Amino acid sequence: MSNHKRFFINGSWGDPITPRLLAVVDPATEEAYTEISLGAAADVDKAVAAAKESFAAFSTTTKESRLGLLRRILAAYNDRFEDVAYAVHQEMGAPINFARDAQASSGRAHLESTIESLESFDFSEKRGSTTILREPVGVCALITPWNWPLNQIVSKVAPALAAGCTVILKPSEIAPISGIVFAEIMHAAGVPPGVFNLINGTGPDVGQILAGHPDVDMVSFTGSTRAGVIVAITAAETVKRVAQELGGKSANIILEDADFDVAVTKGVDACFSNTGQSCDAPTRMFVPISRVADVHRIARNAVSKYQYDGQAFDALGPLVSELQYDKVQHYIASGIQEGAALLAGGLGKPKGRGRGYYVRPTVFGDVNPNMKIAREEIFGPVLSILAYESEQDAIAMANDTVYGLAAYVQSQSIEHARQVAKQMRAGSVYLNYPDWDTKAPFGGYKQSGNGREYADWGIHDFLETKGIVGWGEA
Repeated sequence: MSNHKRFFINGSWGDPITPRLLAVVDPATEEAYTEISLGAAADVDKAVAAAKESFAAFSTTTKESRLGLLRRILAAYNDRFEDVAYAVHQEMGAPINFARDAQASSGRAHLESTIESLESFDFSEKRGSTTILREPVGVCALITPWNWPLNQIVSKVAPALAAGCTVILKPSEIAPISGIVFAEIMHAAGVPPGVFNLINGTGPDVGQILAGHPDVDMVSFTGSTRAGVIVAITAAETVKRVAQELGGKSANIILEDADFDVAVTKGVDACFSNTGQSCDAPTRMFVPISRVADVHRIARNAVSKYQYDGQAFDALGPLVSELQYDKVQHYIASGIQEGAALLAGGLGKPKGRGRGYYVRPTVFGDVNPNMKIAREEIFGPVLSILAYESEQDAIAMANDTVYGLAAYVQSQSIEHARQVAKQMRAGSVYLNYPDWDTKAPFGGYKQSGNGREYADWGIHDFLETKGIVGWGEA
């Protein structure tokens, strides 16, 4: 029996208190292929009560017990790996290889890194006659986005359980099926009743209710800065902890001593990954003014591989929804109207794409820092190339943003790249397109959020610190 219309609360699947359905659309076909139930305040109350009741026992379990649970979850995840990948493929329109090799694999990677981090994690320490205890913060509401569903679900759920917290997960209602499969994985792994709960629903009807609920001790939210502000304001009335990973407009500084063929080509690829639907995508490329002509040529060539017989190459899927498609079209039109040079792509769908929310992978040159496409998060395969006179000019322009999630630096001299990285106001800086590192902290400065995720960084986010003064010697 399908669980698409059911919620997972207190260890079992059940119907919502008041039935209300939402169609789930495959963005590659623009057609609904299933329905989910939408929750409301009464469902939130039920899930929170289950999490609160189970917290008393689960918070006192040993680290070894929680390690055993996480290992069982990893085994169950591996058993359902193809189901996870196919769910993302259908709900997001992600090409199946990308859904498998990037999306589903990210969930596995976070489980593995959390297990490894928990193995050596210390929940207490001595400082003189004081003992410091790190204890689970309590009942946690986890609100996750549609663009990297498993990455964000697992990078919240795994450390929360590692810390000894109980959780209520609200996935995005736009891409909810992978979250339902994940709940089935948790059930199969034998997660104790009430420790993990899942409710589907909209932000106002479920997410905001969770954020303001008096029995929720922490909210971990990933999504837009606009929605993050609403979550923070709502949570403030009960003075609960709020961890947020929000928007980004990440800079990619290509220094004078970089290999431009490699740096520009990989920069285009990094911007277009996941069809540009990544909060840390390097969407602003800063290049020396003396190399602008070369950069434009290399960028055009890089985009050409995303075309095949007039159709979008398989590396790019559709955008997730009609709303997202319209938003990206708006930004492409804005770039044209403001006078940026359209180097590749443009308005409309790729040739031959009649159905699906596909967009033309687009690159703008001659972009100035005040243009809309250089300042606002687009969330699609749209790259802006900006020229700089000096290295300090590039750093200043790169940091001139309300966001601070990620930055990228390219140089053939690693020492040169390191010196520039130290000057970037961003939570993560990537030098010369390194491999993804699930042990590195992930989170942002400024309006890109607060708190850090991944590995032991994530575990710390779900812990309270208690000092017992006068404990004395052991």
